[in-house]
Amino acid sequence: MADYSWKDGIFLKIVNVVVYILFLGSNIYTASSLEKYFSAPVTYITPAPWAFLIWTVIHFLLLGTVIYQFFPAGKHVIIDGISWRFPLLAVLNAIYVNLWAAHHYVWAFVFSLFVSSAVTHIYYVVKKHHVSQSLADELLVHLPFSLYHGWTTVLVVLTAFEAFGVSAVDHPAGVWTKVLVFLALFFLEGTAATYAFSTPEGDLPASIAIAFSLFAIFAEQTSSGFVHWSALVFAILALLWVIKGFWGLSVKIRGGSLRLEDEERGPLVGGH
Repeated sequence: MADYSWKDGIFLKIVNVVVYILFLGSNIYTASSLEKYFSAPVTYITPAPWAFLIWTVIHFLLLGTVIYQFFPAGKHVIIDGISWRFPLLAVLNAIYVNLWAAHHYVWAFVFSLFVSSAVTHIYYVVKKHHVSQSLADELLVHLPFSLYHGWTTVLVVLTAFEAFGVSAVDHPAGVWTKVLVFLALFFLEGTAATYAFSTPEGDLPASIAIAFSLFAIFAEQTSSGFVHWSALVFAILALLWVIKGFWGLSVKIRGGSLRLEDEERGPLVGGH
């Protein structure tokens, strides 16, 4: 990359910076207005407000991502690999957040699916075609999108209950509500397990996002003993997958495996 110039792909780099600022601005507005969280419908799967601190972590990491794109290795994966998927994700996420803040929960749920789809596509590109070759790759590319992927899985479930579920304030938890909440919690815990076994070392950040959210649901759901304790059980199970991820990561670090593992998972070329 001796002939690399920071101006390579400059138009997309500028677009990434602009949409990052707009994307971050939408979420800062929502996160700084606590009344928006408390005015949202409280369902039987609503987490404690501190669960949304995950947004802050994601934004901070993505700031590093948009800076990293100006370096040769970062340009290779972010501009050549992720390409225009990042601006698309930023726009979709801003629409989702603002619909949610405006209490249009059905439409917010629809756009949560779009956001999840966009994150999944980026997640697949990064995980399938770009194995970390440095600490910068790990912290500024893999970490933010793994955390983002796990968090959007949680958001889809939360927004679905806000759009179609019953209020935990006005309606006692009936049998069907308990069944649906139990299945949702089981789905989240099962997703954490899937992350843990997705690779030999697992996907630690994604598992952490889900386990953290499950503990937040346990902390918030005190009106129904069934939901409260079910959330705790699934949170503990998810925590086991987090521990598995820590173990896999420690093995990876000790083995010094920040390298290409096979030809199929080699670096991206062009826009593929």
